[in-house]
Amino acid sequence: MILLKNIEVFSPKYIGIKDVLISGNKIEKINDQIEDNILFETIDCTNKKLVPGFIDNHVHIIGGGGEGSFRSRAPEIYLSELIYGGITTVCGLLGTDSETRSIENLVAKTYSLREEGISAYCFTGSYGYPSITLTNSLKKDITFIDPIIGTKIAINDHRSASITNSELARLSSDTRVSAMISGKSGVVIAHMGDGKRNLKQIREVIENSDIPITTIHPTHVNRKKELLKESYEYAKIGGYIDISAGYIDDDTETSVLSAINNSIRKNIPQNRITISSDGQGSWSNYDSDGNLINMGVASVDILFKEFKNLIDNDYSIEDALIYFTSNVADSFNFKNKGYIKEDKDADLIILDNDNNIDSVITLGKFMLKEKELIRKGTYEI
Repeated sequence: MILLKNIEVFSPKYIGIKDVLISGNKIEKINDQIEDNILFETIDCTNKKLVPGFIDNHVHIIGGGGEGSFRSRAPEIYLSELIYGGITTVCGLLGTDSETRSIENLVAKTYSLREEGISAYCFTGSYGYPSITLTNSLKKDITFIDPIIGTKIAINDHRSASITNSELARLSSDTRVSAMISGKSGVVIAHMGDGKRNLKQIREVIENSDIPITTIHPTHVNRKKELLKESYEYAKIGGYIDISAGYIDDDTETSVLSAINNSIRKNIPQNRITISSDGQGSWSNYDSDGNLINMGVASVDILFKEFKNLIDNDYSIEDALIYFTSNVADSFNFKNKGYIKEDKDADLIILDNDNNIDSVITLGKFMLKEKELIRKGTYEI
C-alpha cells in the first residue's frame, strides 16, 4: 500500500491538499489526513501535485507510416516512451498500412503492454473498407476480443476507401451493437483527411440514421481550419471531437492552443473535446499532384507538452487537464479512468513544483519515481 501525504489533488477539479491511500490497483481513500501505518510506503509529497494519468486515445502502438516505401515504416512504441509522457492508458490502432501490419499484430502488442503494466486497448479496422479484422467479422472482434473497443475508418482522405454513407452507417451500427453486447464503448474513430467534404459525410449519416452522434469520433480535426470550424459545430450538437497534439501548420488557427482558445470563444462545450498524440504515426506532406514531399514520426510526449503549453498560456491546471483525462474517459466509457476518486484505478501523475512529471503510477505501481524510470519494456536496454 502507498500513502501519498500532503499533496495537492486535481481530480481534475482541484480538491485541496490531501492524503491519498493506494491499495492494490485502486485509490482506497482520499482524506485531509490519513494516519500512517507500518504497512504503508509513505511518501511526503509537500509542494507536489497529483493529477490523473493521461489517456492517449490515438497511438500507433505497432508503428504507423509506410507511405514512403518499406523503409518509412515507423517503429513500435516502447513502454518507457508512454511512461515518460505520463500516459497510463493507451488506445492503439492501425493507419494507412494494413498490408504489412495487421490486427493480429495490434492485439498482440496491446496484450504485451498490459503485461508490462499499463492499461491498453485497441480498435479493429484501418483506413480501408471493408474493415480488416481478426475474426473476419467486425462484430465478433468487438464482442469477443477483450482489448478491442471499437473500429477505425478513414474518410475525407485520398488514402481512404471512399466509403459510402450507407457503408459508414452500417459500420457504425455494427460497432455500436457489438459494444452494447460486450459492455464496451463502441466508438468509431474517424480519421479525417484534408479532402473537400470535411465533416459533411459524418453529418449526413448522423442526420439520416438513428446512430447516436457520440458513436463517431472524428480525429485530426485541426488538420485544416475549415475542418476545425465544422468540428466546433459537431461538438456543439453533442458529438466528441479529437484534436491532434503537435500539429504544426503555417495557419496558427490549427494549433492546439488556438483551437482550444477559439472553441471557448465560440461557446463550444469543453467536455466534448479530447486531445491525442497520434504517437508513432507518420506525418506527411504532399504536393498538388499527390506526391509525397516529406514525412516524420509523431512522439507521444507531445501530449504532456501541450498540457504544459496550455498552463503556460494562463489555463489553470484543472481546466487544462480535462482534454487529456476526464473527457477521454467519459467519451470512451472508461468508468475507472480519468479521475482521482476513491475506488477508481490508481493511474496517477505526480508533478513537481514546476509542473513537470516527477513520478508516474499505473494501476497502483510506480513506473517512474522521482524522475527515475522504475520499469522498462521487456526488450528495452
